[in-house]
Amino acid sequence: MRIHEYQAKALFAKYGIPISASNTVSTVNEAIAAADALGYPVVIKAQIHAGGRGKGGGIQLAANTSEVQEAARRMLGMNLRTPQTGPAGRTVRLLLIEPAANIAQELYLGMTIDRCNRAITVMASSCGGVDIEETASSNPEAILKETVDPFLGLRPFQAFRLAHRLGLPFKTARGVAKSIQSLYRLFCEQDCVLAEINPLAITSEGEPLAIDAKLNLDDSGLFRHPELRELRDLNEEDPLEIEATAANLNYIKLDGNVGCLVNGAGLAMATMDLIKHVGASPANFLDVGGGATSDMIEKGVQILINDPDVRAVFINIFGGILRCDVLAEGVVAAANKLRISVPVIVRLEGTNVDQGRRILNESGLSFLTAADLGEAATMVAKAVGVIS
Repeated sequence: MRIHEYQAKALFAKYGIPISASNTVSTVNEAIAAADALGYPVVIKAQIHAGGRGKGGGIQLAANTSEVQEAARRMLGMNLRTPQTGPAGRTVRLLLIEPAANIAQELYLGMTIDRCNRAITVMASSCGGVDIEETASSNPEAILKETVDPFLGLRPFQAFRLAHRLGLPFKTARGVAKSIQSLYRLFCEQDCVLAEINPLAITSEGEPLAIDAKLNLDDSGLFRHPELRELRDLNEEDPLEIEATAANLNYIKLDGNVGCLVNGAGLAMATMDLIKHVGASPANFLDVGGGATSDMIEKGVQILINDPDVRAVFINIFGGILRCDVLAEGVVAAANKLRISVPVIVRLEGTNVDQGRRILNESGLSFLTAADLGEAATMVAKAVGVIS
C-alpha cells in the first residue's frame, strides 16, 4: 500500500528522522494561511502517489502570498502527469506547504527487500534529487549498498560506513548514519517493502533533512497496523483494483489488451510471459488463489470485462486446491449475468478437469476451450488480431 509524502513524513517524525515543519491544505485560502504561518519562501508540493512531480509542474517555490495563491489555484484540481502516472495522470486534491530549505548538498537514501539475498538492502548515493533509476542504470557505481543480516539487523558501523563512503565530514556523517538507523527501524517495525528519502538534504549547517519521503507498506502486514490502514487513499487507486480488493482478489491493472484470470502467482507470471510471447500484452495480473469460490471467479471475470482495454480474456487454471469444476461454474455464472463482447479462451487442467470442461461445453455459451498452452496461445493471438 502506498501512502502520501505528508503521511510518510509524519511517520518519519515519530522515528526521529529530521523533517521541516509543514501543513497539508486542500483549498487556496488554506494554502495562503499555511504559507503565511510558516514564513516565506515556501515550497508547494502536489500530493499524489507518484514521483517526478516537479517535471509535471507539481512542485513550485513561492516567495510571497500572491505566488502561493497563483500556484495553489493552478495545482489544486489539476490532472498531474508524471513519468510514473502514465498518460492518464492523477488529480491533485491536496497540497503540502513547507518552508524552503537551505540546501548545501542532496543525497539519496533508500531501503528495500533484496529477494536474491533474502535480506533488506540499504542504498545511498551522492546523486540525490535526480532520477535514481537512471543513475542506477547509467552509473551503478554511484549507488552504495549495505546488506543487512536478518539475524543481526543493521549494525551502527554499517550505517556510519555507508555515510562515510558518501564523502561526508565526520559530524555530518554521524547525523546521516543516525537517520539511516532510524529509517531502518521504521522500515522493520511498520512492515515496509520500500522506503526512500530523495533527496536527503544536507543543510548549510551540515545537518541532514528529509526533503521528500516515500513509503510503500506491505499489505500482508497491515493486520498488525490497523492505524496504517486509515492512511489508504482510494482516490489514488484504480477503481478495478479497489473492487478486486473488496472481493479478496489479487489484481493489478496493466496497460495491455488481454485480461488474465489465473490461480497462483507463478502460473500468472508464466501466463503473462506466454501472452507477450505471441505478440499480445497482458491487461492485468489477476490471481484468484487456491481457495477461490465460484462467486469470486464470477467477480474476477466481471472485473476483467469491465476493463475497456481488454480485447480478449484468457482463463488459465491448473486445478489443485481450486477445482476446475468450481472455476467453470463461476465463469458460466459470470457469462450469464454479463454481456461479454470479447472472446473468452479457457484452458483447464488438473482436479475435476473433465467436469469443468463439461460444464463449459454444456453451458450453451461460446467459450474457446484449449487443450493445452500451445493451443491457448494461438487462440489468444488470433483473438487480438496478432495472427489471422
